[in-house]
Amino acid sequence: MNSARRIKLRLTQPRPRNPLVAPAAQRKAGAHRPSAGARRRAQKDALRRELRTAG
Repeated sequence: MNSARRIKLRLTQPRPRNPLVAPAAQRKAGAHRPSAGARRRAQKDALRRELRTAG
């Protein structure tokens, strides 16, 4: 076993995370508005209300 070569394994460390990204992601930075599904549902309800009053 003395004649066997030893392989040196080099592991690279991952790059450090950006410390400013995590707080921004937690705040959900950006515009606050209903989701597309909520807007679609609201339009559907408004249409039903309008049809009920017209008919």
